Amino acid sequence: MAANRNALALHKVIMVGSGGVGKSALTLQFMYDEFVELKADSYRKKVVLDGEEVQVDILDTAGQEDYAAIRDNYFRSGEGFLCVFLTESESFAATADFREQILRVKEEDNVPFLLVGNKSDLEDRRQVGVEVAKARAEQWAVSYVETSAKTRANVDKVFFDLMRDIRARKMEDGKKKTKSWAERIRERCCIL
Repeated sequence: MAANRNALALHKVIMVGSGGVGKSALTLQFMYDEFVELKADSYRKKVVLDGEEVQVDILDTAGQEDYAAIRDNYFRSGEGFLCVFLTESESFAATADFREQILRVKEEDNVPFLLVGNKSDLEDRRQVGVEVAKARAEQWAVSYVETSAKTRANVDKVFFDLMRDIRARKMEDGKKKTKSWAERIRERCCIL
């Protein structure tokens, strides 16, 4: 019992997005504070989140976006999602498909999720304006953040913001589970 109290909270983050949008670069920048152009898969790191030491488990789906069975298993196991796109049209359009797939697999609408526009340092290649991306995030009731794995802009922010959302969700779920059977029944019943 005492060992459980000392165990670090674990937050499972899934990186999703079209191939080549920089999911691995963001992950490696967060994990090792360096910009590396590699494909990766799974990482775990201890971090301090608002004064509490926690672990973050990051699954980078690099190169496996097209395998539906694998992708669904990843989505099912994740507690929160960073949906990454380049500030160009094609990968931005794909974010809607990723979100839809995640919600389908999770079978719920309120999943911790951040929309992330990566490679913001390449302003001359931008095809998707900030206003357009923010409008999509607002429509989905999620946050939008622009990042650059190359310059490290907002890299920590997206991971820490998502972990806060995951933690809040876990706390909310914990409160629901602690309600008595009678309280849960009363919430669902109405007197006619």
